[in-house]
Amino acid sequence: MYVIPVTAAMQRWSVSVEAGVALFACAPSIEDHTAVRVLPRMWPGRGLGVAGTDVAGLLASVGEVMKTPLYWISRHELARSWDAEPWTAARQDPDDGFVYVSGPCGRADGSVGYRPVYHLPVALAEVRGLRIRLGAHLGAGSLV
Repeated sequence: MYVIPVTAAMQRWSVSVEAGVALFACAPSIEDHTAVRVLPRMWPGRGLGVAGTDVAGLLASVGEVMKTPLYWISRHELARSWDAEPWTAARQDPDDGFVYVSGPCGRADGSVGYRPVYHLPVALAEVRGLRIRLGAHLGAGSLV
């Protein structure tokens, strides 16, 4: 397992890489006693959701993964997949304040719906698309 050093931009996020998967973890906020409300959410194989305030930190974490040799090795192995885009545009739910992105997060296990989780596993080959979608979401928010 390769643990990526945490930077200030990553905020509450940490990330490690193992067996072709980036494992993003978001530490619960000390101030929030109802951690389930702020933990990332995952629908295995279908997508992820993070609190709107955590998007910038997750985006920084994804960027750190893309700096590693392990990421570039995986990209080289799947060079023809640059065109494929499995992630949808990010959407913010006004009711819960979460930003949701449909795409290949975790392995599909037959469960239905988003559930709070401590870790968001994303295949290294899919990290670039996630970065594009999160960056576009944050960029669109700064234009408003």
